[in-house]
Amino acid sequence: MVNHCTLTRRSFATGAALGLLGCAGSPGAPPSLRELGIYSAGQGSAFLPYAQALAKELSAAGVPTSALVSTGSIENMRKVDAEPQNLATVFLGTAYEGLTGNAPWTQSQKLRNVRALFPMYETSFQIAALRSAGIVSLSQLQGKRVGVGPAGGPAESFFKGLVQARNLQPSLVNGSPAQMSSDLLAGRIDALWQGASVPIPALKQVADAVDTVVFGLSDAELATMLQSYPFLSRASVPANSYQGQSQALQSVAGWNFVVCHAALGDADAYWITRAALERSAAQGADRLLASTRAEFAVNNTVVPFHPGAARYLRERGIRLAAQA
Repeated sequence: MVNHCTLTRRSFATGAALGLLGCAGSPGAPPSLRELGIYSAGQGSAFLPYAQALAKELSAAGVPTSALVSTGSIENMRKVDAEPQNLATVFLGTAYEGLTGNAPWTQSQKLRNVRALFPMYETSFQIAALRSAGIVSLSQLQGKRVGVGPAGGPAESFFKGLVQARNLQPSLVNGSPAQMSSDLLAGRIDALWQGASVPIPALKQVADAVDTVVFGLSDAELATMLQSYPFLSRASVPANSYQGQSQALQSVAGWNFVVCHAALGDADAYWITRAALERSAAQGADRLLASTRAEFAVNNTVVPFHPGAARYLRERGIRLAAQA
């Protein structure tokens, strides 16, 4: 289904005024948008269920919204840079690459139209292998078949940088997170590297099915990642996040944000941001939206905030580092 966001037949001035009145009142008052689509990712990803939960809340607030399947952050950045009518979920590392044009997938093109709206959740990276394989660390992946998610995606990009810096040469295998989980269970790959909110759905699926080792990074590997990717930070994965994981793991993490096109109207961006943040904080909100909170907006220092979103966040007392 194609989702288009269109202005009503009112004049622009009248539509903007009504949109601002809606912002001043209940977050359920609809802006000038008739419907929204949210580009997310594929089956087995964390982006898709998040986008579905967000779409449910925005629909309940007054604008019919649906989650749109995609290949993830890279496609989402390209889509939003070209389409003023839809939103997208993106990993800030990928967003940084798109804005600066400094990654191979950008082909030196800078995606200048992307603006941030509000935070989603923190993405933490871990690796899983069947216990029967005897793999318990990154260094043991030399020559092994490692699933890294969609080709050109952030998981693949970061893993390539990590293993190159550590002088390792595993064989990388691409596919959707759900497909990679099946491949690991069937023995078609030896390990699976993924990033998402803990517990990572693809890794949890494997750990719930068979005896699995989920592991993070050593001190030296962690230092390599932080030096190579300054937008990442240290992360700790609590014990028992996965079946059979008795100790906490150390790894790296970065934030994900919902983004839009710079041409989205200020009143609409304000309404969307307010509706998302206030409904995610309400009693009974989907647990997937638990980290969609105004105070976490400060974790974005690379994507300029849309002026409409920035206005709402400033009203909440949030000091933003990245503004358009």
